[in-house]
Amino acid sequence: MSTPGRDPRSGGAGTGIRLHAPAPGWSVDADVVVVGSGVAGLTAALRCAAAGRRTVVVTKARLDDGSTRWAQGGIAAALGEGDTPEQHLEDTLVAGAGLCDEEAVRLLVTEGPDAVRRLMATGAVFDTSAETGEIELTREGGHHRRRIAHAGGDATGAEISRALVEAVHAAGIETVENALVLDLLQDARGRTAGVTLHVMGEGQHDGVGAVHAPAVILATGGMGQVFSATTNPSVSTGDGVALALRAGAEVSDLEFVQFHPTVLFLGPDAEGQQPLVSEAVRGEGAYLVDADGVRFMVGQHELAELAPRDIVAKGIMRRMQEQDARHMYLDARHFGAEMWEQRFPTILAACRAHGIDPVTEPIPVAPAAHYASGGVRTDLHGRTTVPGLYACGEVACTGVHGANRLASNSLLEGLVFAERIADDITAQARTGNGPGIPVPATGPLQPAGARYEVQRIMTNGAGVLRSAESLRTAAEALEALYATALNNLEAHGKTAEPGVDTWEATNLLCVARVLVAAAQRRVETRGCHWREDHPDRDDAAWRRHLVVRLSATEKRALVVVPTDSADFPSVHVPLSTQSLEQ
Repeated sequence: MSTPGRDPRSGGAGTGIRLHAPAPGWSVDADVVVVGSGVAGLTAALRCAAAGRRTVVVTKARLDDGSTRWAQGGIAAALGEGDTPEQHLEDTLVAGAGLCDEEAVRLLVTEGPDAVRRLMATGAVFDTSAETGEIELTREGGHHRRRIAHAGGDATGAEISRALVEAVHAAGIETVENALVLDLLQDARGRTAGVTLHVMGEGQHDGVGAVHAPAVILATGGMGQVFSATTNPSVSTGDGVALALRAGAEVSDLEFVQFHPTVLFLGPDAEGQQPLVSEAVRGEGAYLVDADGVRFMVGQHELAELAPRDIVAKGIMRRMQEQDARHMYLDARHFGAEMWEQRFPTILAACRAHGIDPVTEPIPVAPAAHYASGGVRTDLHGRTTVPGLYACGEVACTGVHGANRLASNSLLEGLVFAERIADDITAQARTGNGPGIPVPATGPLQPAGARYEVQRIMTNGAGVLRSAESLRTAAEALEALYATALNNLEAHGKTAEPGVDTWEATNLLCVARVLVAAAQRRVETRGCHWREDHPDRDDAAWRRHLVVRLSATEKRALVVVPTDSADFPSVHVPLSTQSLEQ
């Protein structure tokens, strides 16, 4: 598995597009810069630093404030008696709906168990059985075996984050917190030379600066904030995907956004991060019911409530449509107070904070944007199509998730591919930092308010339910936002004031345009991409990937190329010149 445009180790010119920002006022030199502080970023940083590479971690909030800490369910690996990597592989391939890269999945499931054991050696403590002392494994949607390791009941991500942050501090790794990454620095050959970033607030560094390094690892998490309601934290604005696109990298499968089926319903006008009700609640026996108490998932799939997430989300949406309802219910009253308090204390507290007591009443739930199965395209070592630029975790598209991520595979993917990236970097001879070539900004910044307009457009037109008409309307509205800002820049020399709000809004518009362009092209229903006007899966025409990049020559053009087969594209397959004007 590798890349469709050019070998990741060859040179590339990029797009010449950069964000409007002040010139860097400070700089740091390093061998490796890691952007992001979740499980993927910190694992890569620790492994690079242990190999003697000077490593700098840049993170958008505090070191322990990334998406990983919000992970409730756990981490999947074949650790239990009778379970095997082969069984884990089979469940992953089924969930991915024909678009997983089998070689990538096989690496994940075979290297995964030892990666989890190394995580435990780093200090992560998982829940164990009082009787046996062994790791207590649970089950989630799409898994035919109990293979989910969890910590603190439903606080797995928080425990993993704690352990890794403590290890980073103990290792003395340099960190730059509250820093929004802006753009990739590249040398005259197109190779990575570091990043520019903006530090929010006072400290050792402040304002726009640069970290110079020949290797950059993107571990920036997701882009859930492109929708009005999401389980993602407010920092998940697609910054890594947008940076990679501007640098000339390719992205793939961005149309496959997983909507978590069971998110606490806070009302039709709720916006921003919403409380997640973990799949593990269903794994322990909770039922999905409608207002009449009918279990509507029974008969829709052999696993009923534990079907893969796309199937459960569709089942909920269909029942909502049939009954003209805004939400369904998750009924776990039969757990009793003791189980709720011991197994799901975080979820219990969140529900009660919003006036719902799951011990005595069903929980109102509805799907919300949760996870991007696609992202920046990489090979099996995390290398992108820009030499020296790596990606891992949710920002990356490794081929593992296909059209729909299997529950709790994301933390494992972050672990496994972060280790592979670090090994690839440290296996190479040290190289000096080539100078980054300054590139003038050529694209307009969006005003801060565009963030909410993008979210409204995407929620209405590219959410759980999509159609040619809804996607056309969304594409036209997104284009109007871009065209207005571009006209103000070209005709009047004006753009929005550079700042965190305008940079984030610009990144959100960038990833939204790519997502909609890919969703328009994929004329079928597959995995978590649901086209109402094409409700069937079409393997003959669409068991293939869509690869997208920004055009370096045509304004506003997105080059969208379907692959020839379901195989993850191989090296040296030339991209066609076909493009979509969005």
